[in-house]
Amino acid sequence: VCRKAGESCRDFRYTRVRSRKQPKEVMNMKVEIQIDENCGEPRLIVVTRQVTDEIRTLIQSLSNTPAAYLAGFQEDELVLLQPREIIRIYAQEKKTIAEAEKGRFIVRLSLQEVQARLSPGDFVRISHSEIINLSKVNHFDLSFSGTICVTLTNGAQTYVSRRYVSKIKQTCG
Repeated sequence: VCRKAGESCRDFRYTRVRSRKQPKEVMNMKVEIQIDENCGEPRLIVVTRQVTDEIRTLIQSLSNTPAAYLAGFQEDELVLLQPREIIRIYAQEKKTIAEAEKGRFIVRLSLQEVQARLSPGDFVRISHSEIINLSKVNHFDLSFSGTICVTLTNGAQTYVSRRYVSKIKQTCG
């Protein structure tokens, strides 16, 4: 809804179906667009009582620009990692580790935050604690029943958890 100062904003309703077992969730959201000729750069403000899954999805879809780099720490050194250099990112002992061609680096973000910054076409989550770079996959071994073994270009092997097998199959075709 476009408006100029003094005009009211419209309510929008949408229905979100979560699953067959849970009832439909009807969400009301006011959408307001202000036209200001003096505005240099567009900005978006979300006003909400609490951050819900819907708000997170909205923010993620609006900020769907992949990161140009990821900050990794190795001892006292900060290294800017380009996403194409990253082989995998995983959680270990309450730390997020980025394994790259240059070595292993501690990333001071949660795995969920890292996933939001990376391109979904290049990186895919394979378990609760691991994300892999699809361009760094040597091959997938489907011979294990119910799971997939992934061999990466650096020789490391990891496994797709059963929860993520369908997502991998969907992503890879």
